[in-house]
Amino acid sequence: MFKNRRGELRQEYADWVRDFEEARERRAALGDPDWTRGATLPRALVRSVQRFQVGEDGDGGALLAKAARAGDPSYTRAARLFVAEEQNHARLLAEVLGAAGAGTLRSHWSDAVFVRLRRLLGLRLELLVLMIAEVVALRYYRALRDGAPDPLLAEVAGRILADEERHVPFHCRRLREGFAGLPRPAVRLVVRGWRVLLGAAAWVVAADHGAALRRCGVTRRAFVHEVVSSSAPMAAYMAGAGTGAAASGTGDTQVRQPLRSSA
Repeated sequence: MFKNRRGELRQEYADWVRDFEEARERRAALGDPDWTRGATLPRALVRSVQRFQVGEDGDGGALLAKAARAGDPSYTRAARLFVAEEQNHARLLAEVLGAAGAGTLRSHWSDAVFVRLRRLLGLRLELLVLMIAEVVALRYYRALRDGAPDPLLAEVAGRILADEERHVPFHCRRLREGFAGLPRPAVRLVVRGWRVLLGAAAWVVAADHGAALRRCGVTRRAFVHEVVSSSAPMAAYMAGAGTGAAASGTGDTQVRQPLRSSA
């Protein structure tokens, strides 16, 4: 069992470590999709997936360094497992692009903006920026899972979505803890600002990926609306609403349930 600086047990993050490790074991038992069956993707979806693949790729070094400085080994371990899942997402997307006869991008401006902004910030603000990308990704991968015209891409999107539905509560839990010592009006202001920025980011993604979303049966307006509306329980949880009595990898039902019901 990991302990914090005061030597107290940090059960909640030890539970998150177990949650991530169990997911890793399930992925290993399941194995990869059958890449040999190939994929047939319209150009709009190829371009869209290429851009998201760039966003999933990275070593997470800045985040992990900040997590380590926070002084909680169990949280740091969970954060490492989170980064490993994101890297696996990049691999899966690269594989499905390869199955479609397409390559990956070396960089994309949207990812560069997010990465540079996050690196300038402390852990709390970095997680807020990261959460924008994660919440947008929830709706994006759900659109692919439910509406992609190719079954291999739909399968890959479903696997990634299952991970993302765990990532968002994990980050919400840490942000709730990080905001706990701040004045409540300041926290509410920060969370409201986060939702405004989330809405702006959703419009940018909708504009950039609109053709791909339409191929999956989702309009730009619907995409933005669902991203913003889904963030309400997350924002409330981060701001300290509810009892917060159960805040582990298996117990953050206050924020997990809305994700599952919308998936």
